[in-house]
Amino acid sequence: MKTIDPKEISTVELHGYLLGAIAPRPIAFASTVDKSGNVNLSPYSFFNIFGSNPPILIFSPSRRVRDNTTKHSLENVLEVPEVVINIVDYAMVEQMSLASTEYEQGVNEFIKSGLTEVPSTKVKPPRVKEAPAAFECRVKEVIPLGKEGGAGNLVLCEVILAHFREDIFNEKGQIDPFKLDAVSRMGGDWYCRAQGDALFEIPKPIRTKGIGVDAIPFSIRNSTVLSGNNLGRLGNVEALPGQEEVLEFATQPVIQEMRIRFQHDRESYVNHLHQYAKEVLELGDVEMAWKILLQE
Repeated sequence: MKTIDPKEISTVELHGYLLGAIAPRPIAFASTVDKSGNVNLSPYSFFNIFGSNPPILIFSPSRRVRDNTTKHSLENVLEVPEVVINIVDYAMVEQMSLASTEYEQGVNEFIKSGLTEVPSTKVKPPRVKEAPAAFECRVKEVIPLGKEGGAGNLVLCEVILAHFREDIFNEKGQIDPFKLDAVSRMGGDWYCRAQGDALFEIPKPIRTKGIGVDAIPFSIRNSTVLSGNNLGRLGNVEALPGQEEVLEFATQPVIQEMRIRFQHDRESYVNHLHQYAKEVLELGDVEMAWKILLQE
């Protein structure tokens, strides 16, 4: 491991390490206005949701590392405590990036980026028409975290009205991540698109209590084939298959064939069982994977 004491390197170096490792980060495409009504639109990846009752979003326009100046978004919310946080999808990511250019105060990034202003309903800043979702917010508090370059300023925003594009919902009325096609921030010039193989499901162990990896038989837990993720999925079941189920599965042709082929080579037999279980597990059939593994 490379171990670093933040006090022993420059802020620029530390900034690069932090943003490179703490990723991907969602992007708050924040629309604000100053007291004269000038609009600013800027993306921030120091952002997330921090509660749903009340619905709280927080983003952080940090002080610039190079010269310790503050960003227009921060200055605006201190003057007019309202903001619209727009969600960025892949179709608008280049325009979002262009809006991050440090234009002079008073320059409207909507115009520079070619994005479309839509009047908000309850707040002064406009929202981005092209965004798949937008949240009109009232700024509850701004918490400065320091006075030096790189210091964050937490902007606590309460959502008072939310807008969602109709085409991002599935037939159950839920937001479909494939249709949302969201973009997140990595380190440097890199971004991540939440699409294709980047999206996968893991059953949440909320309604049930998994047996845990520690309850998995030793020979399986110490497999040279199964990964940590495989073991995590196996440990998420409430109980192992019963003995009758395991014995019944033993009659499957593929198990019978393995037993005959490796009747004098137990190590190879176990290895093939684990490989077969891994393939089944990664297709999502945890119960069948357990029945295979219990053939040892």
